[in-house]
Amino acid sequence: MIILKDTMKKLFSRIAFTVAAAAQLSSCCVSVPDGTALFDEFTYEGKDNFYIENPLHDEDMAYNPLLPGWYSDPSICTNGKGDYFLVTSTFSYFPGVPIFHSRDLLNWKQIGNVLDRPSQLVNLDRQHVSGGIFAPAIEYNPANGTYYMLTTNVGAGNFVVKTKDPFGEWSDPIMLPQVQGIDPSIFFDDDGRAYIVNNDDAPDGKPEYDGHRTIRIVEYDVENDCTVGERKIIVNKGARPEDNPVWIEGPHLYKINGWYNLMAAEGGTEEGHSEVIFRSREVMGKYEPWDGNPILTQRDLEYDRVNPVTCAGHADLIQGPDGNWWAVFLACRPYVGGFENLGRETFMLPVRWTDDGFPVITEKKEQVAMIVCHPGAKRGADVTFGNFSVHDGFDADSLAYGWMTLRGPAQDKYSLSECDGYLMLRCSASRVGQMAVPSAVLRRIQHHIFSASVKMYFSPATVSQAAGMLLFKDERHFYFLNVRNIDGTAHICLSTSEQGNPVLASEPLGQSVRYVELRIESSGTAFDFYYAPNGKDSRLLAANVPARFLSTANAGGFTGTTIGMYAVEY
Repeated sequence: MIILKDTMKKLFSRIAFTVAAAAQLSSCCVSVPDGTALFDEFTYEGKDNFYIENPLHDEDMAYNPLLPGWYSDPSICTNGKGDYFLVTSTFSYFPGVPIFHSRDLLNWKQIGNVLDRPSQLVNLDRQHVSGGIFAPAIEYNPANGTYYMLTTNVGAGNFVVKTKDPFGEWSDPIMLPQVQGIDPSIFFDDDGRAYIVNNDDAPDGKPEYDGHRTIRIVEYDVENDCTVGERKIIVNKGARPEDNPVWIEGPHLYKINGWYNLMAAEGGTEEGHSEVIFRSREVMGKYEPWDGNPILTQRDLEYDRVNPVTCAGHADLIQGPDGNWWAVFLACRPYVGGFENLGRETFMLPVRWTDDGFPVITEKKEQVAMIVCHPGAKRGADVTFGNFSVHDGFDADSLAYGWMTLRGPAQDKYSLSECDGYLMLRCSASRVGQMAVPSAVLRRIQHHIFSASVKMYFSPATVSQAAGMLLFKDERHFYFLNVRNIDGTAHICLSTSEQGNPVLASEPLGQSVRYVELRIESSGTAFDFYYAPNGKDSRLLAANVPARFLSTANAGGFTGTTIGMYAVEY
């Protein structure tokens, strides 16, 4: 296949063109090698009704979620000099742990990824998509001017990485073999000593019931980057042990007004999720729970409420520029019943303090607000929330922040330089349905209602090759809008991961097709799949394809749905 490329594209901000116009503008021809697909002009546009019906009238207002789409397990820190940094989980996606920066807690920008090298992600290529990197926790140590990020790699154990420049590179992992369990976080005390708290097994490894866990603490030697002394259980079971609470996890320590505050998630990360608080005069305990717990939950609200937010928990606290406190936490936005495709998202709310000194994020039966005021801040033009659009012409030397691959960098499977101005994907025998590194480049979907499209140049050389757009939840749940060879003729197909990757719909693509524009429209509850040969006469291939197939309620797991480009050789 020969395609024509507009060589003035970089100078004129991606001039839109038809094949005929391109022939007049171009001075070069690019050949598409067999077994590869070229992608151009990816677009994504969010169209959620809530944002349309509820515009932000004041410049200090923001929508919740702050980071829409699958940005789970948020953690936040400040250097005390006006800079704030926020990280979230990535599980088995690469690169790991996106890091965002803000000066006012309202406007955020991704500045990189903490784990951006294979040496930081041991055994990631062997893990299920919901394995990998769990619950990162970021903290700044003013005593040595260093930032620390602790997390769990399910396939390798708990570790810490550190840097003096969060805009730059982070260290390779410093393993924490003495810290068993998951969800480690670090606390730096006023005297310069440091402590790690995390979730671990029941005492002596003998749970009294399913979900019986503990929070443990151990001192951390900052000079030698290792734990010292014995680990101690400071919470057994949860805030109300007599009720047999489940899955106490995601702990953080704060010293506020002379009290050591221990905050943790409880109830499991689904609809029973919550956040609870304990405090002590001594860092090693005894920690007493507040009798008003939980300090955050949505589990006590009516099931059929308008604009429901569910699964709220796994929070972190931060003091803002004006001295007021805020919480970031994860929650979900189901579109009907318990079904959602966006995964667990990052929300932010102001914190209120009780007369006896405990933080409260939501009162009993209080809904998580979808619009929040940030006094003193001014909303910029490029915010992370609300309805927004994404456009990528693949003109840069590297993938833009937001794009990810599975389990590794996949640099042997894609290229941005071999055909300048295009994303090239090589058809690979490593499939998204396997625990492998496939030829797929993906990003989070961030809205219930959205439109996404991309141009693709691809001629399947064999009947085993296919390339196109992918909606991906996990190894067994995805939709693939693709071009493949059926009986010697190029067809446009919609296939899924159910038993043998069956074709749900297919049509002959036709003759003289230089490229095809692929498009997916989401109504929130269903997807429509379109294609346009040579970018003309868009045609509907499949309508009302159920979105719930990709929902966490159906598929399980800890991630949300991602979308992007995929090339495979079956």
